[in-house]
Amino acid sequence: MNFVDEMKWRGMIHDMMPGTEEMLNEGMATGYIGFDPTADSLHIGSLVQIMILVHFQRCGHKPIALVGGATGMVGDPSGKSKERNLLDEDTLNKNVAGVKAQLEQFLDFNCGENSAEMANNYDWFQNMSFLEFIRDSGKHITVNYMMAKDSVKRRINGEGEGMSFTEFTYQLVQGYDFYHLWKHKNVKIQMGGSDQWGNIVTGTEFIRRKAGGEAFALTTPLIKKADGTKFGKTEGGNVWLDKNRTSPYKFYQYWLNASDEDAANYIRIFTLLTKDEIEAIEKEHAEAPHLRVLQKALAKDVTVRVHSEEDYNTAVKASEILFGKSTSEDLKTLSENDFLDVFEGVPQGVISSDEAKGIGAVDILVKSEFLKSNGEARRALKENSISINKNKINEDFVLSDDDIMNDKYVLLQRGKKNYFVLKIEA
Repeated sequence: MNFVDEMKWRGMIHDMMPGTEEMLNEGMATGYIGFDPTADSLHIGSLVQIMILVHFQRCGHKPIALVGGATGMVGDPSGKSKERNLLDEDTLNKNVAGVKAQLEQFLDFNCGENSAEMANNYDWFQNMSFLEFIRDSGKHITVNYMMAKDSVKRRINGEGEGMSFTEFTYQLVQGYDFYHLWKHKNVKIQMGGSDQWGNIVTGTEFIRRKAGGEAFALTTPLIKKADGTKFGKTEGGNVWLDKNRTSPYKFYQYWLNASDEDAANYIRIFTLLTKDEIEAIEKEHAEAPHLRVLQKALAKDVTVRVHSEEDYNTAVKASEILFGKSTSEDLKTLSENDFLDVFEGVPQGVISSDEAKGIGAVDILVKSEFLKSNGEARRALKENSISINKNKINEDFVLSDDDIMNDKYVLLQRGKKNYFVLKIEA
């Protein structure tokens, strides 16, 4: 499988230095992508770069995932309008460990010659003095060269708050990373998002000027949604790969809710499905768009690989709950986080655990403030329109401990779509 051809049909190449494809066609090459440990989890914006490394390895090349333990202390100005907060060492170490663990989910670290490797640039920067760095490295890249980069020009010419010397040195530090990996790991190519082009090319120039060597660069387009909103963001913020930050249900829903245009783009970038498989799915989707076959295939593939088959199945069950296709048993299988995610935005009420003991149908509907009066509650019960935890109830119903999910929640429902979450507090 040819890496560049694979990237091209998937729409994953933005820029590529001359000679890159020829170099890759000569045999196994070693390449790397850097990941910024600003949090202890990556989000789906980073998934683009993870997939580049996955395809790189599948095409017979050797991937290195560089976690920026040192550069994380500096902060990359690319695409930023202001300087971000610098991290302390303990936070950074925690973040590096979290990012490493996630990367190990996707890459094969035990497959022979092209096994993936992890690297941390703190390993080669921790004992290097400032004087040593500016003497041996700083002299190879001119200020004029660094000032010409778009990410620097934008900040200096008035976009945002200007640029500190700390941020200004970032491209030189990243360039040294490429040089170090080129020298010690035979890394021939650095890859990344299109906003990294300037930093990556600085690395190739640094290698040329310092050691007379040759290195290459390849970048991917920055992913944008068709409606102009930012990819990887929801009203609640980033869509994280860590299930404790973004539940598998919300993760699944993000992909499931993609527009047809976005889903056609995402399924090429974020899945390992072949061209023939994707085109067959697109054909099926075109024949019955309302079934959302494309979105379902995308959401399944990505959720299973990022989380698990079990998490995917739970997310599907949770999704069906809102559309009346589930049972009380399905409801009880949800974790507290999944339950709250499914019913996010649904009105809630609270009663005490003392009030909940042996409470009858009318009282639970009124004391929860789901319904306004005893008369309204009795009418609804006679109409057979009230359910508790997806089970229809009548006026004889009495709440039991078995009806309380996760020891604190009861789902009330009137009709098909009118939900209400009752929380029982000690």
